[in-house]
Amino acid sequence: MDFSRDFIALSCEKGVLRFGEFVTKAGRLSPYFFNAGLFNDGASFGALCDFYARTLLSASLPCDMLFGPAYKGIPLVAGTAMRLAEHGHNLPFCFNRKEAKDHGEGGTLVGAPLQGRVAILDDVISAGTSVRESVEIIRAHGATPSAVVIALDRMERGTGSLSAVQEVRDAYGIPVLAVASLKDLIGYLADSPALKANLDAVQRYRETYGVSGDT
Repeated sequence: MDFSRDFIALSCEKGVLRFGEFVTKAGRLSPYFFNAGLFNDGASFGALCDFYARTLLSASLPCDMLFGPAYKGIPLVAGTAMRLAEHGHNLPFCFNRKEAKDHGEGGTLVGAPLQGRVAILDDVISAGTSVRESVEIIRAHGATPSAVVIALDRMERGTGSLSAVQEVRDAYGIPVLAVASLKDLIGYLADSPALKANLDAVQRYRETYGVSGDT
């Protein structure tokens, strides 16, 4: 997907994707760091949401609405719904709040009623906690989780032989779509004179911690 390369280029330009030595939550020394929270202005966040929209559309999966888990999924789901509408697909969206509200509309959900086939939007999948909570919420309302869309698939093993993305896919039987993957990043680095110096370290990291085959 050409837009995967455009997304990686934007991530590097914005400092969302940085290279060096970073310790992951799992205690691994990673040669790169991705922080989607740095898409923090109108232009770059609008571009990010367009990448999410294009990822969803290119998968050609049936989808009736979008769900964003609090908190990072909230702006993502609103922005992506707007971008999808610009592409001619006007879908309702919904998100949850962490705390139940006891006045006004009440409850923990904000937005359209959860129904039909629901795509979950999040930034990345690490432990898969927010996806599990989202799946439970969607099913509790009689709707069907149909896909998860994330920005970057690191394609590295979790506690076992599977990646976090593969664990989610297998646990819930739903596809996980990523705007870009570690494989895309390696391809981008190989073609980038300015960033090629980081290629060996990223490839070694994938050989050490990566999952076998594609997710």
